[in-house]
Amino acid sequence: MTWIKICGMTNLEDALLAVDAGADALGFVFYEKSPRNVTVEAAREIVKKLPMSVEKVGVFVSEPDSQVARIADRVGLSAAQVYPLNGDHDALPADFALTGFLGRLFVAIPSGRITSGDRFAVTFPRELLSRASAVLIDSGSSRRPGGTGRAFDWSNAADNVKVISEIVPIMIAGGLTAENVGEAIGTLRPWGVDVVSGVEARPGKKDPEKVRAFVKAVRAADRKVS
Repeated sequence: MTWIKICGMTNLEDALLAVDAGADALGFVFYEKSPRNVTVEAAREIVKKLPMSVEKVGVFVSEPDSQVARIADRVGLSAAQVYPLNGDHDALPADFALTGFLGRLFVAIPSGRITSGDRFAVTFPRELLSRASAVLIDSGSSRRPGGTGRAFDWSNAADNVKVISEIVPIMIAGGLTAENVGEAIGTLRPWGVDVVSGVEARPGKKDPEKVRAFVKAVRAADRKVS
């Protein structure tokens, strides 16, 4: 089954709603410029009340690995989703080691790098592959790393996604909703999907009906492609 991450958690009510709906993972954004930014202490209190079976993912932008590891340990995260350390969204953090953090590492790259038509548009340093548990293909940019509400060209990305997925599991994000996630899964066959704005009533607050509808749509798509 496709792994489902509901991101942008800011309160316990929404977190429990996502768990009840069937999400596999919840995301907590530690990026001050995001309208979904959550403090370390707030995230820690939410995580304390979540079942062990649900993955807790911290989202970090341009943070040194030592800081990511410190926050992950403080909050009780099981995974870290990182955007480039140097602030250049067109670069991969090849030197990102996350020393001391035993959780999973998800590396985000912009969709523009895989929709150019060049099968070799994306290269993966061995150092990164040896640590990454999955790669997240997101429609973000250097100014807005995620939560754009815009989908990228799935058909144009399909060939590169297939090549990359033979090396490391692929997650997709950007403009996903209950109405289009089935098409995205059918086109790209990702390991996981990551949704934020597509299940919100407003930035930082989830819409219960949209959350449940999204999970149902993913599971319906799974049945079609299985």
